[in-house]
Amino acid sequence: MKKDYIGYRKWSAPDPRCAFLLVHGLGTYSGRWESMAGFFLQKGISSYAIDLPELDCIRSYYNEILRVREAAIKDNPGKKVFLVGESLGGLTSFLFTAEHPGLFEGLVCISPAFANRKTLKFFETVKMLLPILYNPAKQVNLSFDSSMCTRDTDCRKKIDSDPREYRSASVGLIFDILITQTRTKRAIKNMNTPVLFMVSEEDLIIDTETSRKVFDSLTAKDKTFIGFPGMYHALSIELGKEAVFEELFKWIEKRL
Repeated sequence: MKKDYIGYRKWSAPDPRCAFLLVHGLGTYSGRWESMAGFFLQKGISSYAIDLPELDCIRSYYNEILRVREAAIKDNPGKKVFLVGESLGGLTSFLFTAEHPGLFEGLVCISPAFANRKTLKFFETVKMLLPILYNPAKQVNLSFDSSMCTRDTDCRKKIDSDPREYRSASVGLIFDILITQTRTKRAIKNMNTPVLFMVSEEDLIIDTETSRKVFDSLTAKDKTFIGFPGMYHALSIELGKEAVFEELFKWIEKRL
């Protein structure tokens, strides 16, 4: 990492129409947003991506969202800032927006991780989380790989060869994620920000039905749900991602 690295990545448009604050998911880092940020740069939209390559707790997301939001506002005075999160970043962005209303002009949840597709049995969960009592930093393997994220074979190879991509997490973080998922119901009641759900319909990692139920429960006046048939979990790097970007751009344009 360069000595002058500021802790986040940005793509700056000369005369931005608005700005995105991008929040990546578990097991990855800001580099995942390269294609999407490049697409929107051509549309006159600047992007700021938080970077948590060594995520240790959900609170780290909150701290970075607040910090990078300040930078986005400073660089783009008078411009709207939208919060965009994918996977665990989508779940965290949803909760953050519900708990901190008025900080963003809109929220975009891409394949939000409200619930995992694979449900562990009770004894399996206890066995996995037991070390939290004596060694919360113990690493456990994550139950997904690049083949579950995207059908793009070139992208898979890039992910698998990138040392900044990781497939393990501490027991403490896993427990924190499970607790965070249980907070969704309470957050639904407080969500009044314009929100867009973009969900893959062939998701091998998270439960899309839960995402639909969360969306249907929202009382927000401005809410939109878009499903993408045949597409895998990580829509920002999936085959056909351009269609995802175009739908997002249409949604954003109506709110500028």
